[in-house]
Amino acid sequence: MKFNVILEPAEEGGFNVSVPALDGCFTQGDTEEEALENAKEAILCYLEGLEKVNQIKSKPSVNIREVEVVL
Repeated sequence: MKFNVILEPAEEGGFNVSVPALDGCFTQGDTEEEALENAKEAILCYLEGLEKVNQIKSKPSVNIREVEVVL
């Protein structure tokens, strides 16, 4: 599976990476290579999280509610 990523120089040095197709999927790295490797790991973790949510939603005895947290 391929994903487009946005690689941007960070003000403090290194690079920030975001994955437009996966809302909230961000990472960083000191070099472009490290940032792209971290992006692969972040994408895998994001997808694993979605899989876990789908497993929970597929259980008929589970009652899912949404809560709001105010900071």
